[in-house]
Amino acid sequence: MALVAAGFGLLTIFAAGAVLFGPGRDLAGATIPFVLWANLILGFGYIAAAVLLFNRSPWAWRLALAIAAATLIAALGFAVEAMRGTQVEPRTAVALGFRVAFWLLVALFARRARV
Repeated sequence: MALVAAGFGLLTIFAAGAVLFGPGRDLAGATIPFVLWANLILGFGYIAAAVLLFNRSPWAWRLALAIAAATLIAALGFAVEAMRGTQVEPRTAVALGFRVAFWLLVALFARRARV
């Protein structure tokens, strides 16, 4: 689980960074900047959670739950923007939902495993 979380973190940092600072902007479509920034910042949290999971820290499940909550807040902000008529990419909604579900599962796994 720690390796999956770390890989997810690295991919998230790379993807968000490419859209914010590099060549990915042209491919990203209609982006919401605060969602990109949230993903970039949370990507570092993903790596921190992976380290905690790997070290079997009792804080791992708490950080995973905090990541899920922060992602949910970003998703709610995204939903508000979409309802206001801002042009958005539908795949972003799917990705945010996947991220929330993934981190809730990581939190559950870590809590049950007594990591």
